[in-house]
Amino acid sequence: MQLTRSSFTHRGFELSYLDSAPKDNKRPVVLLLHGFPDSAEMWQPQIEALHAEGYRCIAPDTLGNGYSDIAPKVKDYNAISIAGDHRALLDHLGIQKASVVGHDWGAAVAWLVAAYHPEYVEKLVVISVGHPTAYARGEWRQKVLGWYTFFFQLRGISELLIKQAVNGRRLFKKLEIFQMHPDLNEVAERMNAPGRLTAGINIYRAAATSLLFQAQPPVSCPTLGIWSDGDLFLVESQMTESEQYVNGPWRYERLSGGHWLPIEQPERISQLIIEYLQT
Repeated sequence: MQLTRSSFTHRGFELSYLDSAPKDNKRPVVLLLHGFPDSAEMWQPQIEALHAEGYRCIAPDTLGNGYSDIAPKVKDYNAISIAGDHRALLDHLGIQKASVVGHDWGAAVAWLVAAYHPEYVEKLVVISVGHPTAYARGEWRQKVLGWYTFFFQLRGISELLIKQAVNGRRLFKKLEIFQMHPDLNEVAERMNAPGRLTAGINIYRAAATSLLFQAQPPVSCPTLGIWSDGDLFLVESQMTESEQYVNGPWRYERLSGGHWLPIEQPERISQLIIEYLQT
């Protein structure tokens, strides 16, 4: 496998993506969507495993992340618009159908790709984050665990405190959550690049005025939801209750582990994805 990095232009932004088999139209396609504070590279183990099983893997850097352009306005990071970016990528590559896999914010956007562009989606695998409406209407404990979504609304202040945390300094004990990423050094390097931290959390800011307060459509494709019992950010019910927003077949897998399952348990997650796509 020769993993290639390319880019295309959509909405006036140059958007980067990884491709495991450029121009190979015979392989079924898997679109892999990362969350915060990650980039397309997080999917490297899954790309290798899926490619070995005959799949073509496309992993975009979401707007503002990785090698993709930084957008100037918060509204540019609207999650529904970002879902449209990924649909546009499939159009750019001449891909009519793909299975979509997402983690964290990538899972939220994956739900939206399947909801707003159902003709493009074969199967859906969502890791950690349930359907946006199930999340928004979740139990009170979910609101408590998601305190950081409100913290991110403090523009400038949140960036300053997060940078202190990821660089080994903190003023508040609660900010230790930003030191929990399994690849913290790599994250710190990216987040210290000019504008990248703000770009990464602008999707939360855009969602605060749109996504979290508007019911989103259900999906119709077969869907696998994966959640881990050690997730410090998300409760189980926001995933299990997503079943009511799936009109197609629904399957749920509960694992032991932390929030960053694709990085912490790459072989297990790869196995689950491959098994699901092949059934």
